[in-house]
Parts: sequence; C-alpha cells; structure tokens
Amino acid sequence: MSETIVAIIAFNNISPFLLSIPCTVFGESSRFIDGAGFKVIVCSAEKRRLQSSAGFDISTSHSLCDLESADVVVVPSWRDTNEEPPAALLKALRSAHQRGATIVGLCLGAYILAAAGLLDNRPATTHWGWCADLAKRYPNIDVRPDVLYVDDGDVITSAGVAAGIDCCLHLVRRLRGADVAARVAKLMVVPPYRQGGQAQFVDMPIRTNTCGDKFSKNLEWLQQHLDLPHTIDSLAERFMMSRRTFTRHFRARTGTTVGAWLLNQRLSLAQRLLETTTKPIDLIARETGFASDVLLRFHFNKALSTTPSHYRREFGS
Repeated sequence: MSETIVAIIAFNNISPFLLSIPCTVFGESSRFIDGAGFKVIVCSAEKRRLQSSAGFDISTSHSLCDLESADVVVVPSWRDTNEEPPAALLKALRSAHQRGATIVGLCLGAYILAAAGLLDNRPATTHWGWCADLAKRYPNIDVRPDVLYVDDGDVITSAGVAAGIDCCLHLVRRLRGADVAARVAKLMVVPPYRQGGQAQFVDMPIRTNTCGDKFSKNLEWLQQHLDLPHTIDSLAERFMMSRRTFTRHFRARTGTTVGAWLLNQRLSLAQRLLETTTKPIDLIARETGFASDVLLRFHFNKALSTTPSHYRREFGS
C-alpha cells in the first residue's frame, strides 16, 4: 500500500483547533495505527510564519508548491467569509483537483472551495450559521444545511467544528477501511459511527461508558446485538419509553432516525467483518442483522457503491 500524502492548508489568523483536526486524524493518531499510511504536510497559503487566531505563531516549511505531490488537500476553514481568498491558493486548489487530488473543505473552508469553482453544480455543506449565506452567494451550489458532511467523490465538505472530525474519519474509512477508521476514532476517544447524513443539531452527544446514563448503555447494548430483528416497539420497550418518546429522544441523542442508525451500524459492522475475517457473506449478513445476503448486497451497494465481495478484495486482510 502506497503512502497517502495529506496536505493541510494554513493561513494567517487560522483557528488552532480547526487546524488540529485533520492534523490529529491523519497525523498524530494515524501514525500509531498499522495500515494507516498517511503523511501529513502543513502548507502555508501565505507567508511561512503565520499568526493563529489564539495569538501564537505557527511556522511551516511547506508552501502551496507542495500541493503538487498531495493526494488529499484539506482546507480546515477560512478566517473571513467576506474576504476573497488569495488567488494563488485558488489556483493551487484548482490545479490539485485537475490532476486528481481529493479536495476537502472543513467548516467555512467550503467558501474557499466555492470561490475556486470546485463546488459548482455539486452538493455541499458548511457550518449551519453560514449555510444560508453560502447558498445566496453561490446559487449554483446545492447547499445542504442538515448534514454533518457531504462526500461528492473528489470533493468533500463538512459542517462546523467537530463535524470536521467525522468528515476526516469518513475519509480514513474510504481510503483505508472501516477497521482502521474505528481504531483511529478509538485512539481519539470519539465515536466512529456518525454518518454524513446525520443532522448538525444533536441535543446531547452520545456518551459511552458513562455511569448512570441508561440511554447510552442501552445504545451500547444495541450496537452489540445488531443481529437481532429490532423494531421501534421492541426497542422502546427495552429503553422503557413510549414509542413516541423513544423516537424523539433517539433522534435528539444521535441526530438521525432509528432505522437509519441501525442501517449505518450494520453496514459498518459488515465492513469490519469483511476486512478482518474470511466468513462467508451470507454468514456476515446474518451476524449484522440483514435478513439475507441479497439484502446486505443491496444496501452495501446503495451506500458504498460497491459489492461486499469487491470491498473484501480491496480491504480484506
């Protein structure tokens, strides 16, 4: 497996936290994971020595010229949506995209991708507070305000702040498989199962191993028993809630519906079993809660645009 070079764009007055998200997912955490194979370079879009929004300086030995070798280019945000990005940066992004690099815009980084023309006639998202402005300013973009991230193949955008973690983990999964992504997430102590279609608004994050939190404990139990034929009524009974209260709380806590969450969990488990075992696909279908291998193949292809057999050939150990 060849090394994947991830170039992360830095600029003056950048948020240290937003810059740290791709650096941590692809760099600090991934280097402890066998099979990750990422090399991170931070490239300045302006001068080599930058000042962060927190007041301290950031220096890097890489410039926009180094984007020529990158497989993935990440724009972590942008300092001012009313400021036109540097022409050199826009040109470098277009060039990287034209030669086949995947371009990622986290949070307000979508504005830079839009200014470069990379989001024309594409679906995209950004921080919920700026979705309406992005749609008004760039009417040819299909702005989706109610999702965590949008993967449109060679261009990916995410919602605000922490959704960038979900987006980067999604890309790790796409490039290296579900098992590597899950191990990176575990090392970062974040949940690996937030899918792009989930809502930006989640009343309370899902917590794990929290004493006294019955909802989270039941959710963990559900993750460990995906092979069972769950229904909303049976789950509402286990969670000791009425059907209406359960569905409302479930969406508030996970950002999605019970059916969508179960499907995503089952597909994620199927991916890991395909990667790490030689079990027959019909057995994997049963162990992940799909009624048959035909149903597994259908949902797998619909969600991942490939077949379980082809996925195993690509990512199986």
